[in-house]
Amino acid sequence: MPDDPVLRVHGLTRRFGERTVVDGLDFALRPGTMTGFLGANGAGKTTTLRMIMGILEPAAGEVLWRGEPLGAEQIGRFGYMPEERGLWPKQRIIDQLVYLAQLQGVARAEARDRAGRLLEEFGLADRGRDLLESLSLGNQQRVQIAAALIHEPEALILDEPFSGLDPAAVDSMVEMLRRLLRRGVPVLFSSHQLDLVERLCEDVVILHEGTVAVAGSAETLRSTGPARYRITAEADLGWLRDVPELDVLDVAGREALVELPEDPGESDRTRSRLLADLVPRGLTGFTRIYPTLSEIYRKATR
Repeated sequence: MPDDPVLRVHGLTRRFGERTVVDGLDFALRPGTMTGFLGANGAGKTTTLRMIMGILEPAAGEVLWRGEPLGAEQIGRFGYMPEERGLWPKQRIIDQLVYLAQLQGVARAEARDRAGRLLEEFGLADRGRDLLESLSLGNQQRVQIAAALIHEPEALILDEPFSGLDPAAVDSMVEMLRRLLRRGVPVLFSSHQLDLVERLCEDVVILHEGTVAVAGSAETLRSTGPARYRITAEADLGWLRDVPELDVLDVAGREALVELPEDPGESDRTRSRLLADLVPRGLTGFTRIYPTLSEIYRKATR
């Protein structure tokens, strides 16, 4: 099936000495889908990405690519941007990109063409012969991203790729990622920028203390849990506070925000009774309010 996962993380565990830092992770990446990888500092995000890329050996569990154990040959066809940026500060930018492409089997002439195109797209076309250290930190970040893309990867694993980028560079990066998505390339990136993840990602994985707190499509996660409704009416809604099944989050005159019971059956019954009571009181609005990713994150990690 076109939407079946291409990369699966199953039971992935990592220990440092006696301390378990990643404990039995399970999640999957779908083709052509961007997945946001979230969690507080120390939650295990970077350790997990390093295990996927074969840099760290898991104590247990496995990573599968199209149903088979992920090996070094396939990892070589992934694009990876590590947390600690790994390019050479005292070498020319264009030479580094060409070298990295050639390591992946790209012919030199094609490698130079790709490097030139990437630098142009990132607004660095006139800086290719400069040393990396001569660039601002934001522009060095752009080169790091270009290095992850130079060999046209089959999957992209990025650790905090948007950190330090100005809005124009973020837009350039997003457009390039979307072109990869259209080719079916899965993208997994860690971030602390919840607003950006919410804007870009179809799927989300949230870690908490080394375990998966929640994982799934952003749409499904927003629809999970107690349903909230914003209500407006022609009459005062203070009486809602006396409805035992409701959690009234806010009420101000003829407007209210309420939360229904989490149990689906009880939620449906409460909703039907509530509407029946509201219509005679001049109901003018009854709108489902979905939680933001920030709210989902706070609930999952508290």
